[in-house]
Amino acid sequence: MSPQLIEFLTYGALLIGAGFLVIVGLVKELASAQRRRWMLGVGLGTGVLAFTFKIALVVIFSAFSVPLLDILPKPESRQSGEHSVLASMNRFGANGLLPFPYRWEALPYNAPTPADNPQSAAKVALGKALFFDKRLSYDRTLSCASCHELSASKGGADGLASSIGIYDQQGSRNAPTVINAAFQRVLFWDGRAASLEEQALGPLTNPIEMGMPDLASVEQRIRSLPEYSDWFAEAFPLNPVISAGNTAKAIAAYERTLITPDTAYDRFVRGDRNALSAKQQRGMALFVETGCPICHSGPNFSEASVFGVTDVYRAFPAIPGSAYESKYKLTEDLGLASNQPNAKRGIWRVPSLRNVSRTAPYFHNGSVDTLEEAVRIMATVQLGKTLSNREIDDRLVQWSADGRYYTATRNMALSDEEVGEIVAFLEALAGNPVSAQAALIATLDNKDGSIHIDRP
Repeated sequence: MSPQLIEFLTYGALLIGAGFLVIVGLVKELASAQRRRWMLGVGLGTGVLAFTFKIALVVIFSAFSVPLLDILPKPESRQSGEHSVLASMNRFGANGLLPFPYRWEALPYNAPTPADNPQSAAKVALGKALFFDKRLSYDRTLSCASCHELSASKGGADGLASSIGIYDQQGSRNAPTVINAAFQRVLFWDGRAASLEEQALGPLTNPIEMGMPDLASVEQRIRSLPEYSDWFAEAFPLNPVISAGNTAKAIAAYERTLITPDTAYDRFVRGDRNALSAKQQRGMALFVETGCPICHSGPNFSEASVFGVTDVYRAFPAIPGSAYESKYKLTEDLGLASNQPNAKRGIWRVPSLRNVSRTAPYFHNGSVDTLEEAVRIMATVQLGKTLSNREIDDRLVQWSADGRYYTATRNMALSDEEVGEIVAFLEALAGNPVSAQAALIATLDNKDGSIHIDRP
């Protein structure tokens, strides 16, 4: 216990004791008098006690040279739970927004599953069949996998600035990756879907994408394919109906196996200190120092994920007027305002950075081809950094005439080398979901081997 705290407690005990003696004396003095006088005495004594407390506070605040709150013991910081994103520390980083040190976390081996759609091997197998089946599009030429390729080179996207739908129609936005989408709180660039189940039905009836007239037409198309009758019965034994709802549940169940919990980054965080190169580790440190986790935090590197603690949306660009804004047409799309007229223009769901090195081109309109350029844009229009290889540009010293003090801000600029280090770290977030999928299926109800994930 500190000397200041002992002094504080001593003063407090003496003053409170004095007040208590005053009121006791008054009550005893007036006890034999009439009831009215007794009540008056109690009231007077209470007033004296309150006055004593006030005097005590005056004495306490004037007696110490340090702030009162600095005297009191501070509770140790604690994590809010297993998936706490930002450590609750008493000291903050240079950007003033991120608690320091930042707590890195690996991705869980299983994605969260809603109570009304539990996983099963049969359901996952059905979902995979539906995901790859081109017959579910109006002209039978496209499937979910057409825009969300699971190859290592495409990373769950399609490599196009904007996807191509039926009859070679071009969409208006870049296809987000489906890998690790199971960890996101909302789906699509504008966050209009609140679950994988809701998201799964959107492209089926979108006139530019798969083009089915309505969900009834989707159900009718699936019923016309004879193999699906048995598959739906196996996947939904309590409700063996070919319906839009069961279709969405099956596709969502399959997508929940498309996760990458075993990347080089995850292995490093779990204890393998050789999983990341020295360059990638420097990039990992720069990622925090630059302020990237303000939006891209937690195991899925997105505040829009189930691990997020803030809003799922961010303004982009946050700092308007840069040359990047016009060069890459960053503000032509309304974003969230295209679906919610009262929303501010240019508001977007925070995307995950997992597999980002495989999902070029970048941003909602697919206007940026390289990850290096994407890092430069985010550092400047979101975090206020400058781009310079000169050491003198990496700090800013300012004099406040009113306050008569200097402020020295460091790490103001990103050099080409530092951009390369951040990109190297982002490359460590890439992984193949196949191994995780196989491990998950092994834990489900496929014990007799009658249903296989390699369907169709």
